[in-house]
Amino acid sequence: MNTGRRLYRQISVVALVAGGVALSGCGAMQPSSDGAKNQTGTNTTIQAVAAENAYGNVLAQIGGQYVNVTPIMVNPNIDPHSYEASTKDAAFVGGAALVVQNGLGYDGFMNKLEGATPSAGRTVIDVAAALGYGANTRNPHLWYNPATMPKVANLFAQTLSRIEPAQAAYFHANLQRFDHSLRAWEAQIARLKRLQSGAPVAVTEPIGDYLLQAAGLTNQTPWSFQAAVMNGVDPSPQTVQQEENLLIHHQVKTLLYNRQAVDSVTTTLLQLAMTRHIPVVGLYETMPPTLTYQTWMEAETRALLAALQNGTSTETIA
Repeated sequence: MNTGRRLYRQISVVALVAGGVALSGCGAMQPSSDGAKNQTGTNTTIQAVAAENAYGNVLAQIGGQYVNVTPIMVNPNIDPHSYEASTKDAAFVGGAALVVQNGLGYDGFMNKLEGATPSAGRTVIDVAAALGYGANTRNPHLWYNPATMPKVANLFAQTLSRIEPAQAAYFHANLQRFDHSLRAWEAQIARLKRLQSGAPVAVTEPIGDYLLQAAGLTNQTPWSFQAAVMNGVDPSPQTVQQEENLLIHHQVKTLLYNRQAVDSVTTTLLQLAMTRHIPVVGLYETMPPTLTYQTWMEAETRALLAALQNGTSTETIA
């Protein structure tokens, strides 16, 4: 995701660097670094920032009353690849003791923000690096991998315990609850795999590919097509024709459609799927704000099973 017109825009970050001194003195924009009082009456709230709201939601579940999380990308109705960092984002990062980002170039603007607001006491978690994903990893949408968040949640509990050792037992109790809460999603994936293993599907972009792999489904869309759409470049006419033929000739049972990355090519595919009566499952890169990470993943997995089992389209979720 390092080339193409849909890369995250860095243009405003240059201005943030130039205005960094003014930002740190702006009381209306700068979050408190002292923290708010928790239920015990002590000032131990950890100020945290998460580039993606899915990570922010999990961090809030682990941190509970001792962490105040500010997510940056929160709107599921816009293309996150076009996100422009703001002075408000810089202020949040500047006042954070803990910053979480996906890495792999998905949220490269965070590195700029961190450089613009240096802090010796800040802990930065790059999820991809922490989980051992190399720079050549093709698909950065790690939160759709059911193996990701248990590891990330454990990392959050360990990190928060280092920042606030007195609450380590509290953080690890929340971690146990979080791990238990993932069982419903894990059961859904197992059921999907049991009932539809090997089922052929098509996608407009690889945001859900890790979930498809976990469920044993067969993604028929050429990687070159997926990568082109992800990076905001035009797919070759040959791969576009290959993708369209999957729908025209009913070679797939459903189309997984990224609702946040829409262009003429993906719109044509959506219309073609509808015309050919192939069910569509709308996927999101950004967690809808009415859901938790767990309920988001459960909703997407239920929609996928409904499409494959019953031919039911679910173009949007809550």
